[in-house]
Amino acid sequence: MRVLIAADENAWGGLIPAIRQTLPDVEFVASAGHAAESLAGFDALIPGMCRVDARLLATADRLRLIQQAGVGLEGIDLRAAKQHGIMVANVPSDDSGNADSVAELGIWMMIGLARRQNEIADCLAQQKLGQPIGMGLKGKTVGLVGLGGIGKALAKRLAPFGMRMIGVKREADDAFAREHQLDWLGTMAQLPELLQQSDFVVLSLPDNAQTHRIIDARALAQMKPAGFLINLGRGGLIDKQAFLAALESRQLAGAGLDVFWQEPPDPNDALFRYNVIATPHIGGVTDISLAGNIKGICDNLRRLRDGEAVIDRQA
Repeated sequence: MRVLIAADENAWGGLIPAIRQTLPDVEFVASAGHAAESLAGFDALIPGMCRVDARLLATADRLRLIQQAGVGLEGIDLRAAKQHGIMVANVPSDDSGNADSVAELGIWMMIGLARRQNEIADCLAQQKLGQPIGMGLKGKTVGLVGLGGIGKALAKRLAPFGMRMIGVKREADDAFAREHQLDWLGTMAQLPELLQQSDFVVLSLPDNAQTHRIIDARALAQMKPAGFLINLGRGGLIDKQAFLAALESRQLAGAGLDVFWQEPPDPNDALFRYNVIATPHIGGVTDISLAGNIKGICDNLRRLRDGEAVIDRQA
């Protein structure tokens, strides 16, 4: 069995060598860059950040499975895959430990922004003790936009900080709000209300037709003055020009970004001039989540190899 991995050999923190070690009888081919030119001759594809459109799928001559290394399926033309009879599966974040790892990164960003991390190096260099004066999280309001695996993992970890937690999801559910200790839960139509109340807004959504640029100039204007925005979902959730304008005018006090409009981002991008904590899409790159992803990927590839039913886990 031959599997194409649309990533460089050293991508994803050593995931590719680990997959090879787990399934030594399967041939894995890593492509150059996060892309693929042809699917001919492959039984399965691990796409990563590669866009799998109808044109690429038309090159497949024996592809049976697209197995994502993680959750995100927004880059895959699911309708075209179905037309070609190709199964599509992912590794749900709740199962892999990915949600836990991403949530931890989000909280690290919140603390860094609250403690004015962008000023700390200068204070040390200038021998200023007791500066800068930070902001405590206790009593502050965090708005969780999206309450899937990552959103729920955030709520679980933020509750002990004594923060007021509110959220929006596709459907409001009182029992869900109580279970996850949310003070208030609304639908996506109530996003403006969440933005107006939140000191921190955390995005953990996929980028699709309903959510693309959900944070635009109007949404940013609805946020609290000096509020913080953290994006753990996808770059396309935010209108970039409106975002930069809000940072420039200081309507937005700062941001945490693990995802970008272009990946990898240009080191000279204007966004790095502002109070932004940026990480190179590493939310799910920990020992725990890598082990969970390897298991999820290899379990399905083993089933495909052995003629067993593949678990179609599109969560």
